[in-house]
Amino acid sequence: MLHRFKDITIALFTLLQCVTYVHTIDCFKCVSMNGQFPPCDDPFHNNHSLNMLEGPCMGGRKGRDGLFPATSCIKMAGVFDDTGESITVRGCGLDSGTATTDTEIIRMSHCGRFYYNDRYVHGCLQSCNDADACNSSNTEYLALINIIVPFISLLVSS
Repeated sequence: MLHRFKDITIALFTLLQCVTYVHTIDCFKCVSMNGQFPPCDDPFHNNHSLNMLEGPCMGGRKGRDGLFPATSCIKMAGVFDDTGESITVRGCGLDSGTATTDTEIIRMSHCGRFYYNDRYVHGCLQSCNDADACNSSNTEYLALINIIVPFISLLVSS
């Protein structure tokens, strides 16, 4: 019995080493040009906008194929320099860990001029990663009960 308990303990310890934490974030995703989609514009009432909430929010990475879990939510609000049209964009972004422009925009909120869809916009870009629908990072993890219960039942049945 003691030998079997040691084997089960070693197996349980090994499985627990495989438990990983995945940080995901839910973000609102929408675009409004000249107020044509009011639920996306400010003032924003998230209680009427659940159909725009994407969770977990996924996005592309520069130079990589596929979609990856977002690390931040973003909101861009501004005016196109060439036409004066207003634009509001809500979405998600990824921090690739590099010092490239696409990563830097989600690390620090800022106002000024920036390039969006091949056009200059004068406005503000805000990012957040502290709450879902901003927006909190939640931690999804493999529940330990799913690992422990089978081992306890093995012990009891012995």
